[in-house]
Amino acid sequence: MSHETVEKKLGLLTVLIVLVISVGGLVEIVPLMMSAAKSQGNVHVTPRTALQQEGFDIYVREGCYGCHSQQIRPFRSETERYGPYSVAAESQYDHPFQFGSKRTGPDLGRVGGRYSDDWHRVHLRNPRDVVPESNMPGYPWLANAGIDGKLTERKLRTLRMLGTPYTDEDIAGASAAVAGKTELDALIAYLQSLGLARPRGS
Repeated sequence: MSHETVEKKLGLLTVLIVLVISVGGLVEIVPLMMSAAKSQGNVHVTPRTALQQEGFDIYVREGCYGCHSQQIRPFRSETERYGPYSVAAESQYDHPFQFGSKRTGPDLGRVGGRYSDDWHRVHLRNPRDVVPESNMPGYPWLANAGIDGKLTERKLRTLRMLGTPYTDEDIAGASAAVAGKTELDALIAYLQSLGLARPRGS
């Protein structure tokens, strides 16, 4: 088959282009996927609770990812400051991912359990009460905003369709799990969960 023949037949050219791209892609992607799977370590990841999922949605809605990343790179300067570097399995249930690249504020990948719920409550209402030099805005209205349990139930059902392993019991109990909780409670629950799913021994 000559070069001239291929150029004159658009259908054949298209098929050959797709074939070359597919083979090249497989040759590059498959080994990377295999090595990534081996390097993840023994990571125990469970889906977020209903309250934590509401907190994740509030985090995204308020644009927190615009100033805070959730991806600790495998460099000494990063791990000494923030803790063990991030692995892909930790964010497998994030829709959308919160990796981020801008750090106006610190990386939050390992913030879970670092501060008390009360600290977060004060900080989210007015950050300068605990960090005087902070330029983060306050979110006082979250303390007065309730959560719609029926909507939470629908969210968990949709996330299950996207691959998050929520059980029927998780979905049925979602409304009760967020009953009487505020958006501030949910956001704190989400922040307190960050970094708790990590490789054993790290």
